[in-house]
Amino acid sequence: MERPVMTDGKRRKGMVAVAALLSGVLTLAACGGDDKGDGGGKGTGKDKSSQVDEAAAKDASDARIKITPKNGATNAGINNDAKVTVSGGKLTDVTMTAATGAVVNGSMSADGTSWKPAGQLERSTQYKITAVAKDAEGRKATEHSSFTTVSPANSFIGNFTPEDGATVGVGMPVSINFDKAVTNKKDVQSHITVSSSSNQQVVGHWFSPTRLDFRPQEFWKAGSTVTLKLDLDGVEASNGVTGVQEKTVTFKIGHSQVSTVDVKTKTMTVVRDGKTIKTIPISAGSAENPTYNGQMVISEKFKETRMDGSTVGFTGKDGKGEYDIKDVPHAMRLSTSGTFIHGNYWGADSIFGSVNTSHGCVGLNDAKGAGDANQDGAWFFNNSQIGDVVWVKNSDDATIKPENGLNGWNMSWSQWVAGSATGS
Repeated sequence: MERPVMTDGKRRKGMVAVAALLSGVLTLAACGGDDKGDGGGKGTGKDKSSQVDEAAAKDASDARIKITPKNGATNAGINNDAKVTVSGGKLTDVTMTAATGAVVNGSMSADGTSWKPAGQLERSTQYKITAVAKDAEGRKATEHSSFTTVSPANSFIGNFTPEDGATVGVGMPVSINFDKAVTNKKDVQSHITVSSSSNQQVVGHWFSPTRLDFRPQEFWKAGSTVTLKLDLDGVEASNGVTGVQEKTVTFKIGHSQVSTVDVKTKTMTVVRDGKTIKTIPISAGSAENPTYNGQMVISEKFKETRMDGSTVGFTGKDGKGEYDIKDVPHAMRLSTSGTFIHGNYWGADSIFGSVNTSHGCVGLNDAKGAGDANQDGAWFFNNSQIGDVVWVKNSDDATIKPENGLNGWNMSWSQWVAGSATGS
């Protein structure tokens, strides 16, 4: 089919129509950018959204709240990480809650510019903080944050002895057992200090990746005060495992008491503050089961306790312990492996001071039931404290290993210092 031919007149009319259409499009496109009023009203020079923004800016508070840890943080510390501060105003309200809904108590600074929790937080716990502040004109600002504290898997703590406020004997070391192996020993040890009011030099010794003990070269001075400071918060024990403890512990050194057990003469001489106060007949380990030699520290006391030979390797052919005494009186632990000094009611009175009959413990004459204060076992128990020293001599056995109990005194000072990660 042939296309119709457009005449000149029709062509001009078509071009005018297209021009008018394009003019309309251009006019519409320019409406938003025209800063002059159209259609009878006067122009303001600003659109409505700009007016709203300006009004909001004039009403905004000058108070600037900062919450740490930042929102969404994980592995936050449990001691010092949580904090709220404000500039350009004062805090009026801070609420901190655990995931359980429990409210965390906190303390506000006197000038109202900071807030922090009153105590240590829990591990593996999500916390939420809402903080409100006002500036000088009373305009309010609000901020929120939610974070999660470090998990037990990514943190470590040290369980220590003696306890805060305790009174102990002159042989008591500070012994710390960590719940995770420590590979960065120098860094960890450098954040632990032990000091004495007697100004004795105190050095740490690593017995294993999980155990660090502190002691002076000689026994502690009687009557002195020892202070342990753990500054482990954020300290890395190994890759990805950080500390969470900030703690100060103090304990008192009581009287100086060292009791010397002579296995050959079968006697124990008790010396307190340099004076002999009692000599006691004893029965130590038999020839088949001799008592360890060495300086041993009393680490636990039990008025009565059960002693089962199977728990320390003394087992008969029937698989049962060679002995099982359910009510051993006045027992005091000297080693982790089971050496005690304790009362003995089942042996004849004649054995004490004359024959060594035990499986390695040091026995003192005593009464069943631990109720007779006149017995030697009862006297020694009542006159001894945790940390007192029992020094066994003249036994046919070897010297006890220093790590077997709290018995690091069986190392020379040079050996002790050699086990420090930070030197002397």
